[in-house]
Amino acid sequence: MKTFEDSATLSDVSRKHESLTLDSVLETVLAIETLAHQYADDAGFDAETVLKIAMVAREAAVNAILHGNRQDPARHVRATLNLTAEALTICVADEGDGFDPDAVPDPLTPENILRGSGRGVFLMRAIMDEVHVRLLHPGTEVTLVKRRPQALPV
Repeated sequence: MKTFEDSATLSDVSRKHESLTLDSVLETVLAIETLAHQYADDAGFDAETVLKIAMVAREAAVNAILHGNRQDPARHVRATLNLTAEALTICVADEGDGFDPDAVPDPLTPENILRGSGRGVFLMRAIMDEVHVRLLHPGTEVTLVKRRPQALPV
């Protein structure tokens, strides 16, 4: 199930909002990644930053599906993207048991450096200006914020 709610009817891309509800299958993360790429490009970020933002949005969705919802077909992932004159904000929420981001092992320690996974939260924090994790009941919401390169009029 994939649904879109788009309130971005303005020709000016300085204010734009969209919501998605996705099934808990990995094939659906492309929708979030694609939308994040579009929003980051519309926000005026350089090409490298656009790709990085799309990558961490995808990572947040993958974490929500795999670790949050545990690919349970009865659970969904909700994502919202909001573009204002000041920033791009991406929220990804699952319906799982929640997690403590401070309990995620540091991927740079010697015992974790060669692991094939476990870098998502680290990358989110390295690339975005702000990363917030909020426990829901049930679920977890990860909010990613990247301030725009220059303030644009609303």
